Amino acid sequence: MSTPAPARDDAICERVARYPTVALVLQGGGALGAYQCGVYEGLHTAGIAPNWFAGISIGAINAALLAGNAPADRIAALHAFWDEITEPAGPFALPALAVRTAIASLPEDPALLGWARGMSAMGALLQGQRGFFESRALSPMLFSDGSDAATSFYDTSPLRATLLRMVDFDRINRDHSVRLTVGATSVTRGNFRYFDSLREPIRVEHILASGALPPAFPAVEIDGEPYWDGGIVSNTPLEYILDCRPHEDTLVLQVDLWSAHGPRPRTLLDVLERMKDIRFSSRTRHGTQMVELAQTLRSALKELITHAPGGRLPTHLETVLAPYLDDRVFNIIHLIYRTKVHEQQNKDYAFGQIPLREHWETGLRDMHRTLRHPA
Repeated sequence: MSTPAPARDDAICERVARYPTVALVLQGGGALGAYQCGVYEGLHTAGIAPNWFAGISIGAINAALLAGNAPADRIAALHAFWDEITEPAGPFALPALAVRTAIASLPEDPALLGWARGMSAMGALLQGQRGFFESRALSPMLFSDGSDAATSFYDTSPLRATLLRMVDFDRINRDHSVRLTVGATSVTRGNFRYFDSLREPIRVEHILASGALPPAFPAVEIDGEPYWDGGIVSNTPLEYILDCRPHEDTLVLQVDLWSAHGPRPRTLLDVLERMKDIRFSSRTRHGTQMVELAQTLRSALKELITHAPGGRLPTHLETVLAPYLDDRVFNIIHLIYRTKVHEQQNKDYAFGQIPLREHWETGLRDMHRTLRHPA
C-alpha cells in the first residue's frame, strides 16, 4: 500500500532553491531501476526539480527519459517506458498477463511473489522484454567474426527504437538549463568515460552504450570506439559530479539500487546475489568517502592559511591549492533500495509488472519519508 504523499512544503523548496545545482544521481541495476522512478515522482510531487541528471546503465536510461521530456511530462514518460519494457516479448506476453491477473486476486505472500519474479526472470532470459531486448535466433557460440551476433546473446535494437520514440534528444542538447551525464566503458582501452550534454551532443548511442552490459548486450560504437556498460568500472557517476569545475553549492540526491550491507549467504544463490550487491555498491561508498575527505581537507587548509604569515600562502602554492580552497558546499541525500525477502539473485532481470509496481512504490515511499525530515 502506498504512503500518502506529503503536501508540498514551501520550506523544503526554499532550502533546495539555495543550491545552484540539484543533481539526481542514478545507479545501474536493471529491473530495480523502477525504484528510481518512484523516488523521482516523490521529488516531483514535492516541487523539487533537479537541473542535472546523471546515470549509469538503467540509471542512464531513466536520466535520459527525465532530461529528454518537459517537467510536466516526465512522470508519464517514465510510466510509458516501464509499462512497455516490463511486458515480455514474443509468445510469453499472454501467459504472463494471465498469471499476473491471477496473482493480483490472491493475498500477498512472499513465496508467491518470489515465484512470480522467478517466472519474470525466466521469460526475460528466454525471449527478452518488449521494447527493450530480444533473444537472438542463433547462439553467439556459432560465430567468431566479432559481430554483434557473435558477442552478445540479445539484440537491443528494440531499445534504440523505444528511446528514439520517448526521448527528445534535441531537447537534451538545446536546453542548457538541464544537464545530462551518462557513463560508459571503452571496450578496447578499458577506460571509463563520461558523456556530458554540457560538453558534447548526446545521442541515443550514448544511452545504449551506458547500458550495454556484456555478454548479454552488444557493444555500442561512438565515434568509431566500442563501449560497454559503465557499471563494469563504476556504477555511480557521483565522483564526476563532485569533480566538475567550477564548483557550485550542490545538493546531490543519490539513488542506489544495491546495498553494501546484507546477511551472510546461506545458499549458492544467496552467494550470487551478495556478490552483485557488493560489486555494484562498492564504488558508491568510495565516492561518498572521498567527498567527506575533500571537505575535511578544504576546512583544514583554510584554517592553516589563517596561521600563515599575513594570512596568505606563497603565490606558487596558491595556484596549486586553488581547486581545494573553494568554499562550496556539497550535501548528499542517499537513498538505497533494500532487497525484499522474496527477491533472489535474479532481481535485476526479473522484469515484470508485479516487481515494477513494488519497486516504484518503494521508491515513492522512501522519498516521502525523506521529505518529512527536511533538515
